[in-house]
Amino acid sequence: MLSFVLRRLVHGLLILAGVACTVFFLFQVLPGDPVALLAGQRSDAATRAAIAADLGLNETLPAQLGGYLNDISPLGIHPRDSAGVAKYGGLTVLPLGAKALVLKEPYLRRSFQSNKAVLSILLDHFTGTLWLALAAMLLAAVLGIAFGIAAALKPHTWIDRALITTSVLGISVPSFVAGILIAITFGFYWSHWTGLNLTGQLYETDPFTGRHLVLRNLVLPAFALGIRPLAVITQLTRSSMLDVLSQDYIRTARAKGLSSYRTVIGHALKNALNPVVTAVSGWLASLMAGAFFIEYIFNWKGLGTVTLRAVENLDFPVVMGSTIFIAALFVLVNIAVDVLYALLDPRVRLG
Repeated sequence: MLSFVLRRLVHGLLILAGVACTVFFLFQVLPGDPVALLAGQRSDAATRAAIAADLGLNETLPAQLGGYLNDISPLGIHPRDSAGVAKYGGLTVLPLGAKALVLKEPYLRRSFQSNKAVLSILLDHFTGTLWLALAAMLLAAVLGIAFGIAAALKPHTWIDRALITTSVLGISVPSFVAGILIAITFGFYWSHWTGLNLTGQLYETDPFTGRHLVLRNLVLPAFALGIRPLAVITQLTRSSMLDVLSQDYIRTARAKGLSSYRTVIGHALKNALNPVVTAVSGWLASLMAGAFFIEYIFNWKGLGTVTLRAVENLDFPVVMGSTIFIAALFVLVNIAVDVLYALLDPRVRLG
């Protein structure tokens, strides 16, 4: 298993390098002058030249790409200061004269708007996206498994047809459309009945009681984000349960006089959940990436909100860093899902 994880990590690094190159060249052709954004339109030529030199914009395009990949890589070659410590911090692996091979955290440059480190900005907003994705996934998993079991136990009845029709509708409606409808309906028109807000954060600060957790602000965005995985899990659970319920050992368990509850929960559900667990695990990274418009609709503090605002303000380092950050999450979650699937199903062998 260790060799499998190491191979997947190497493949993941190659994928991230490809994503970084694609994002870098994509933003080279977009309009906008980083120097003007930082220095202002009325700055003198010397100031603009100094900023361009600091950003490496006075170098050739291949040199700029090499510098960017060197910055975002966990292992890079960087100049050393007079104390012999690498410029960007970290652990010096191998001194190379005026430079050093350094093991460090990825340096995603600094924001054009706030001049803050991009990685710091992303980590500050990552918690909100993570909690939103986890809440949406929990909602989708619990309701999806319950609905799937109900549909499988009553096949070809009105319950089955109603759940399948609803799940197909849930898959078909785009998340941003569902988010707008849910926000307007439950957070505005029916807010006096639901007690839910159109916008809000997970933590709010009160001048008298201080900072406190407000879980009700999580309900609407989590429901809007979880509609599509809920529909998928419902259909997947139904299909898997119908397949397991037709197996010989289920008929044998029923012939021995086991109750329907023990047969379904103790035997059928345990074996039917393997593909469902894999799907749930795989959806987590997708939800964090797909939360962008949901966060924007509900004004939720997360990666989506900060990235879309960076796009509006032409803050390229934040957009580029966010893209690479999400790609890294996909790589790590996919590796974890493969390992989890092998642990759940002994028939699976990691090659």
